Parts: sequence; C-alpha cells; structure tokens
Amino acid sequence: MDGNLGTTNVILGIMAAVSVLEALLVIGIGVAGYLIYRRVMDLVEGIEARQVAPAMARVNAILDDVKVVSAKVKEEAERVDYAIRSTMDRVDDTADRVRSNVRAKTSRIVGFVRGARAALETMLSRAA
Repeated sequence: MDGNLGTTNVILGIMAAVSVLEALLVIGIGVAGYLIYRRVMDLVEGIEARQVAPAMARVNAILDDVKVVSAKVKEEAERVDYAIRSTMDRVDDTADRVRSNVRAKTSRIVGFVRGARAALETMLSRAA
C-alpha cells in the first residue's frame, strides 16, 4: 500500500504543480491582455487626437456653412414666392380691371348691334 500512496502523492504533486502553472499562465495572459488593451487604447486616443478630431472640426465647419447656406436659400425662396404671389395678384387685378373696362366700353356697341339686328329682323319680317 505504501507504494500506491507514493505514486498517488507524486501524481497529486504533479497535478498541483500543473494547476499552479496553469494559474500563473492565466494570470500572465490576463496581464498581457491588459497591457495590449492599454496600448491599443493609447493608440486609438492618439489617432483620434491627430486625425479624427481635426476631421470632425472640418465636418462641423462644413455643416455650419451648409446650415447658413440652406437658411439663405430658404429665405430667398420665400422672398421669390412672395414676389411671384404678389405679381400674380397684380396681374389678376389688372386683368379684372381690363375686363371691366372692355365690358363697359363695348356694352354700348353690343347694345347698338343688338338693336340694329332687332330692327333689321323686324324690317325683314314685315317686308316678307
């Protein structure tokens, strides 16, 4: 039995040593992962500071310019729309005035022509 316990103890010792080595390996991987993460984050922050931040500043400036231009375009479009509406209103008023003036001036002529027609029809109907 002593032989079996000695072998078992050696195997248990080997297993314990392997477990300690595995634990050290997992801790080492964790530390290496943290170091890699920190380096990558420093690199990302550096890239962001050197390239992304200036690009965002330019994009924001462009967006501000676009906002100003679109506001001006909107104002001009409203102004043109107002001008067109007022011009159309004036054209409609002018057309109404011309129509009423033409009717007033031609109503006498139309009355005369109708009277002459009625007189001709009456004379022609009596002659027949």
